[in-house]
Amino acid sequence: MPIPAELQKAWDEATDFMEEKEDPESALVSLRSAWGAIENEAQRAKTLAFAADAGTELGLIDSKNQKSHWQKAYKNYNRALSIDPKNKETRRKMNKLASMMDEKSISLGIGFQMFDQGNPTPLGLFVMLISVAAVLVSIKLVSDFIEDSGNPIVVLEVQYVLDGQSVNGDIEIELYKKDAPLHVESFLTHTRNFQYDGVEFHRVIDNFMIQGGDIENMAGSGGYASRYFGWCNGQEVPESDCPKKEDWTIPQEHENGLKHTEGAIAAAHAGVNTDGSQFYIVPSDGSASHLDWEEGKDCSKSSCHTVFGFVVSGMNHVDTISEIETDGRDAPVDSVRIVSARVK
Repeated sequence: MPIPAELQKAWDEATDFMEEKEDPESALVSLRSAWGAIENEAQRAKTLAFAADAGTELGLIDSKNQKSHWQKAYKNYNRALSIDPKNKETRRKMNKLASMMDEKSISLGIGFQMFDQGNPTPLGLFVMLISVAAVLVSIKLVSDFIEDSGNPIVVLEVQYVLDGQSVNGDIEIELYKKDAPLHVESFLTHTRNFQYDGVEFHRVIDNFMIQGGDIENMAGSGGYASRYFGWCNGQEVPESDCPKKEDWTIPQEHENGLKHTEGAIAAAHAGVNTDGSQFYIVPSDGSASHLDWEEGKDCSKSSCHTVFGFVVSGMNHVDTISEIETDGRDAPVDSVRIVSARVK
């Protein structure tokens, strides 16, 4: 059976990101975007193995979250082998990762397993004797989707002008709720309240980012948090001292390890802890790593921004919008608008 073009592209991109660009995070983004194109178990096993490879490399780069990355990678290797138990390369890599985790005193993190490559474990036999229902529940516990499957997806239907013609398209964004819970909560609430509908991308800079989300003034001078998170214009004060919702802000979550790579969505702000409804998206050729938080960086002097998700579909629209004509203030000559925003 021929491999779907979307899936093959994702495999090729993942290989390139890991081997040439040393960017395993972007490799995972590519693999997640093509998950729906998988047509058989062999393709599923290979995709899981690719995801495990990327997770292993990400753990080497991101030492702060190494445990989480490696446990997810080991789980994906394990799942790949449950589908294709004869794959020696996958088994070799899984054993190597297990050794690395042992050296760091990191548990394999796979929980209670009913089966190991198709064979019942002692625990599995015991549980099957007690209750078939318990078996089903336990299997469900270890059948997590690739990487962050529980993350919500928001679809932005955008409209822009290309060569004199109006273009409509969807940009799908996966929100990383465990890494930036406050930012994701605020973004989802604004979305569910239809507050992003009709809002413009008011600032576009080629090779950098496209910015929108001003639900207050539509032009980049406003936008606030969806509820009171304890911060008022960047100051931590009681809600009684911040009666105007236009002053509600979100405290920084920029130390979550997420970086400004291709397709990243991050919070715009006017200083530390002043995040609101405005956001920006990094195009494929965007260079925004200077906005990343790094150990020792003084964010009061050098700007740090919270990345809270990544585009999983529709990067072609992000890239096209990033290249449209703008005026001297980086505002699009022809409006770029969010027609609607919906939680998928």
